[in-house]
Amino acid sequence: MSVRVQLRNNYFSTKLEKTSKIKKMNIDFNKNNDGLVPAIIQDATTKNVLMLGYMNEEAFAKTQETKLVTFFSRTKNRLWTKGEESGNSLNLVDMKLDCDNDTLLIFVKPNGPTCHKGTGTCWNTENKQSYGFFSTLEDVITERVANKDTQKSYVASLFDKGINKIAQKVGEEAVETVIEAMDNNDELFLYESADLLFHYLMLLQAKGFTLKDIEAELKGRHK
Repeated sequence: MSVRVQLRNNYFSTKLEKTSKIKKMNIDFNKNNDGLVPAIIQDATTKNVLMLGYMNEEAFAKTQETKLVTFFSRTKNRLWTKGEESGNSLNLVDMKLDCDNDTLLIFVKPNGPTCHKGTGTCWNTENKQSYGFFSTLEDVITERVANKDTQKSYVASLFDKGINKIAQKVGEEAVETVIEAMDNNDELFLYESADLLFHYLMLLQAKGFTLKDIEAELKGRHK
């Protein structure tokens, strides 16, 4: 090994030890001839995959030092910090290394849209929080309220009667859930629980809120 290469390796080793608050990683930058490893970027909150970039040792070190995700741009042939022109930076939260030591998973807090085309992700999708099927139900409620088909849609007909009727239904479903909770019929308990949750989602929307607002409230209480 040449003196120059040795000095370079020592430089990166020392730099990583000084700047990293994330556990030391044994990244195999030599696995590919170009010295690059893929870096998968994931939103730390929404868990959505935002983009894919590539890092060399210097980009990795700079990311750890500045806490702003930096890649090696193959088109520009230089280091490139995401957002250096647009302002849509990626703030480092955490990193993980895969089992083969040649791919990084980087958790970030994005500052604005990630894609240069203005979308939340580089797959032309929104970077919004998802609560699985509950988010699907929220979308269904929103759509049916907007369509206002009170003849075919139970949701639309209930909203048409006003918030007092929606709140009343939540109360009724809550009582039925409590009654079934004191019995031994688990099937009925789950049935009434589902009714309660569905009507509660409607009440949230009627008040202008979503599950995201409830999550924020609970997070604020958590210590």
